Amino acid sequence: MKGNEFREWSLYAAEWGADYRDTLRERPVRPLVEPGEIFKSINASPPEDGETMQAIFADFEQKILPGMTHWQHPRFFAYFPANAAPASVVAEYLVSAMAAQCMLWQTSPAATELETRVVDWMRQALGLPEGFSGVMQDSASSATLAAVLTMRERALDWQGNKKGLQGQPTLRVYSSDQVHTSIDRAIWVSGIGEENLVRIPVAGRFHAMDIIALEAAIVADRKSGMVPAGIIASVGGTSTGGTDDVAGVAAVARRHGLYLHVDAAWAGSAMICPEYRHFWAGAEQADSIVFNPHKWLGAQFDCSVQFIRQPEDLVRTLAIKPEFLKTHGRDGIINYSEWSVPLGRRFRALKLWFLLRAHGLENLRAMIRNHVVWSERLAARLAGEPDFEIVTEPMLSLFSFRHIAAEGWDADDHNLRLVNAINDDGRIYLTQTRVDGHVAIRFQVGQFETTAADIDTAFETITEIARDLA
Repeated sequence: MKGNEFREWSLYAAEWGADYRDTLRERPVRPLVEPGEIFKSINASPPEDGETMQAIFADFEQKILPGMTHWQHPRFFAYFPANAAPASVVAEYLVSAMAAQCMLWQTSPAATELETRVVDWMRQALGLPEGFSGVMQDSASSATLAAVLTMRERALDWQGNKKGLQGQPTLRVYSSDQVHTSIDRAIWVSGIGEENLVRIPVAGRFHAMDIIALEAAIVADRKSGMVPAGIIASVGGTSTGGTDDVAGVAAVARRHGLYLHVDAAWAGSAMICPEYRHFWAGAEQADSIVFNPHKWLGAQFDCSVQFIRQPEDLVRTLAIKPEFLKTHGRDGIINYSEWSVPLGRRFRALKLWFLLRAHGLENLRAMIRNHVVWSERLAARLAGEPDFEIVTEPMLSLFSFRHIAAEGWDADDHNLRLVNAINDDGRIYLTQTRVDGHVAIRFQVGQFETTAADIDTAFETITEIARDLA
């Protein structure tokens, strides 16, 4: 870009972004495009000469935008939210413009020190004790990998990184089948191996790990010569909100000297509301906890906070200090690249700082409380319809349901057809899961701009399309 072009196009992009957000309700939540359609519309070879920004932006609007799913749409009820409150978007403009590499204190002192302060703000907001430090990771997947690597090293007396896993005893990690697939991936990447992730049976409304079965599995593995390394507890699992008895799991972890990691990636945001903290009672006893402000709280992706009881164990697991990364003449500083797997780090703390200051905790609490109430009301309305059934009751703002198929129809096939028809309609966006082996349709409220009227639209859309199919 030459002259004032950067200024002009930055202003243009900001105006475009504001207009885009203002018109989201007019757009279908999910695009109606066929696989490969966007790919075919893009030139097969890169340009030899530069093109004008006008031409590039026109192609963006004509070719790219029609193929985007609108995650900030107020009727996005699929997966979990990936909110980007406007205040956090403004902060990301600044982060992109500065383009700082924030891997060490010396590479951006303000980024490191703001991260330390903002993570402690979140600790206070969630009601966690002062014993926790923390770090901002890109996602819960990275935080969980860091936790699994730490539990591996502790269990191997810090010899895994040095000697490798060959010749070491078999390590075991324990969880339910309600945890996110990022746990499976962390087990793969850490070298522990899929067969050594022990799935504990679940029971009850929230599909919690059976504490007796958990302890029995640990004892049996020790007798067999294997080494239990850690437990991963779920609070608000992705499928239906599966939530473990964290206090009970923590007691088992203490008795057996195991590392406990709590995955509260989605539900953790709700813990800014004191009345919901019973869902993770006992979390203060964990070795690490992860939650994603980029889900329900409103921070632009990526923004994950990992709280850690003993950061020295994490640093011992992950830190590498070649001469060119040392900060000479400075004592007591934190280099957050030593707390995470990647060396490079974005300035993530700025958007969370903007968000918390622009909204304040009480306004964020009000949003989350509304989402929970609206979800419960929608579940009650669907339960009152003779051709619908609630499969899993609301866990915070997430529940699942089925439409009752006509006699002789396959219920799973019918509900898959229903969720596809709803999404093709464009007014709302839902996803499916399986509960006890059968298809159920998930519904969660979490988008920053959602209103009660959007929930009414969801009810009308679901019931209308279900009855058209039937």
